Amino acid sequence: MEKGKVETRSLQEICDEAKAKGQLTEDQLAGLKAVFGQRFSNAWEAVEDSRVKRYVFKPSDRVVWIVVGRKRDYLILPAAGYCSCDDFYYSVMEGKAFLCYHLIGQKIAEALGRFDLIEEDDDLYDVLMREWKEVTS
Repeated sequence: MEKGKVETRSLQEICDEAKAKGQLTEDQLAGLKAVFGQRFSNAWEAVEDSRVKRYVFKPSDRVVWIVVGRKRDYLILPAAGYCSCDDFYYSVMEGKAFLCYHLIGQKIAEALGRFDLIEEDDDLYDVLMREWKEVTS
């Protein structure tokens, strides 16, 4: 099986187990570190530092995930496996890596329910999306 599929499957299986139990075990943490190395360490730091944000816009219920990175906020589209960070463009898109740490952090944070939930009015959706997209142009 292709390495990227193995990594993605490992992350998904561990996240599924973590969601069911509400925590990651030491073995799971070690397994994620073995698979993803420094990317996992950075992702776990983002989760522990409450830098994963889930925006829900009302009344539409549109959801936007943001991970606050070292340089700026990064837009995450989990269903598409997309992140607006440079590592995604230079490493993931070129096949050097399969997930950036922001995507890993988002998946772990969602599984554990360890993210900041921010509810905003739909009127702010376009404003915030422009802001988040602007930093990548």
